[in-house]
Amino acid sequence: MKPRSSASQTEAGQKSKNRSGTAGSADNSGGPDQVDAINQLFAEFELAYHNQYHKAYGDPDRLVLAKKYWLECLADFHPQQLVKAARRLVKSQDYLPTISAVIRTCEESYGLFGLPSERDAYNEACRAPAPKAAYAWSHPAVYQAGKATGWFFLATEAEDKVFPVFAYYYRQLCQRVIRGEDLQEPVPPALEKNPSRPLTFAEREKKLAQLRASLDI
Repeated sequence: MKPRSSASQTEAGQKSKNRSGTAGSADNSGGPDQVDAINQLFAEFELAYHNQYHKAYGDPDRLVLAKKYWLECLADFHPQQLVKAARRLVKSQDYLPTISAVIRTCEESYGLFGLPSERDAYNEACRAPAPKAAYAWSHPAVYQAGKATGWFFLATEAEDKVFPVFAYYYRQLCQRVIRGEDLQEPVPPALEKNPSRPLTFAEREKKLAQLRASLDI
């Protein structure tokens, strides 16, 4: 009897409820769209890196665990990003990609949606002058991520402590943008209706004389 391919074995396993390590188990937080993206990513890799792929994921149980692990690690990214990342990688990389390679490629795709990279967004948030709401941000997601992280935290703590926090919020906001949501622009502080002007010399002398009279000096 002809054995099924690894792709078909895994797809069947994802829909069954008795395989606890499947990428598409019923209680998976990634949802069916995310699962489909992981399946397509692995299918791309199998076609492009046949020998390497089967050496790494030839065992069906190992493949199921790998898909579940990849799904968890890539849960922050939109399915569309994952599919595009897989196609870009198979066109540019000679060896079977790693999770970190997929993440880097997903982050590079932010530019397609007018979003700066995580590193550029972080640097912008750190360097933007006060008042933050009045600054001309490259994208509202950068401002919102900085606000969620905390401006004081960004300004006072070490990068190795702050960047992961900022990156977490920024990724969430980027996914909302990729899904089509319009993030709210920061509202700059309002100008005073009657801004104060400096007193003239004569006005200062008059006020000083009034003060002296009131104090009887």
